[in-house]
Amino acid sequence: MAKSATFDLPVPLADGTVPAAPAVRTQAIDADLAVVTDGLTKSYGDVHAVVDVDMRIDRGAIVGLLGPNGSGKTTLIRMLSTLLRPTSGHALVGGFDIRRQAADVRRCIGLTGQFAAVDEFLTGRENIRMMGRLAGMSARVSSARADELLVSFGLQDAADRHLSTYSGGMRRRLDLALSLTGHPDIVFLDEPTTGLDPRSRFAMWDVIESLVATGTTVLLCTQYLEEADRLAQRVVILDEGRVAAAGPPAELRRQVGGIVVELDLLDASQRGRAIDALAPLATGGMTGDGDGDDPHLRIPVIDAERLPDVVRLLDGASIPFRALALHEPTLDDVFLALTGHATTRPEDLP
Repeated sequence: MAKSATFDLPVPLADGTVPAAPAVRTQAIDADLAVVTDGLTKSYGDVHAVVDVDMRIDRGAIVGLLGPNGSGKTTLIRMLSTLLRPTSGHALVGGFDIRRQAADVRRCIGLTGQFAAVDEFLTGRENIRMMGRLAGMSARVSSARADELLVSFGLQDAADRHLSTYSGGMRRRLDLALSLTGHPDIVFLDEPTTGLDPRSRFAMWDVIESLVATGTTVLLCTQYLEEADRLAQRVVILDEGRVAAAGPPAELRRQVGGIVVELDLLDASQRGRAIDALAPLATGGMTGDGDGDDPHLRIPVIDAERLPDVVRLLDGASIPFRALALHEPTLDDVFLALTGHATTRPEDLP
């Protein structure tokens, strides 16, 4: 069980004022934790974006933060990186309190947002040098750091080209390089591979894995369950601002259990009838609610021996299908079983 953390709030003086907090680390009971949150909440009036989040992240680990658009992932990242003040609750990042020691938090983190934060009028090398100078490095040190990062991210051949000539994948790699300029202990990645082609995404995965090999802690915010399954030692699933589940991917998959049947219907209009017919076999939620034009269904069942029963029930209901397949549960199946809906909702689609 993860140990709790202490949050050393300043004691009011006799006149009722609160002294400024010294720039020293607030000590967590477990020094191996990079991030600790207790009851972290952010509300906008009656809208609750993040609700009572408790989270523990070990140093030197990759933790995947999963959920659809609107689940609270970005809001949580913004609070942890001190860009947004919590409504209530507490958090330590790198041992520093995000409310009272925001400057110290910023010095020990790197942040890559959903969109590449690069200067279009500068070259790749100039972007990194500028970031180094803003971080307080000398011209010589920032130049050396730029050379190092350009090689690490495979951008040395494009180092002196303007950003207007960079592809989307190159921009995202440069954006991540910028967040690492100051040698941060902890890196927050907010959907770093969104919009990338498969080749660029795989290249980014290699870069993220190399970060952890050097001891960096990574909180990876993503909608891609395959990405979290590949990279993260532990995942936290958010739904409507709350933690729906947390744990190693393999452990969460065991919560679904059994086998998942993939079904492609010949007639998408029969999806609702198929869900009703197969409900006696399902051990959890099935993709789809009977509406729409998606002919694809996922049905969790106890084991592979239930496949003949699936065929029998569909045949009995006169529901034709194109194909059946079996696979082990994925994190998408976990999300569906825990929340009753898939990670992508209709309102998330363009």
